[in-house]
Amino acid sequence: MNNVIERRQNSLKSSVETCLKLYFDNLNGEKVNSLYKMVIEETEYALFKTVLQHTEGNQSKAAECLGITRGTLRKRLKHYHLNHCK
Repeated sequence: MNNVIERRQNSLKSSVETCLKLYFDNLNGEKVNSLYKMVIEETEYALFKTVLQHTEGNQSKAAECLGITRGTLRKRLKHYHLNHCK
């Protein structure tokens, strides 16, 4: 069973990598940077939202969990419109 799951994951990973390579090969640098920024922001948004839920909205605990200062966390939360938490 594990081998089947592993093969499917490898197949999916390979397909995604191939599609991304083709996509990036057809873009200029400006669009690639924008796409990269979008992916990073979506990932960071999801991470911040998850950590805030885990810490019940306590920004001090969230900042500690993320290993960043509370000021930095507040700026990022404001950027993502998540600053309504405690």
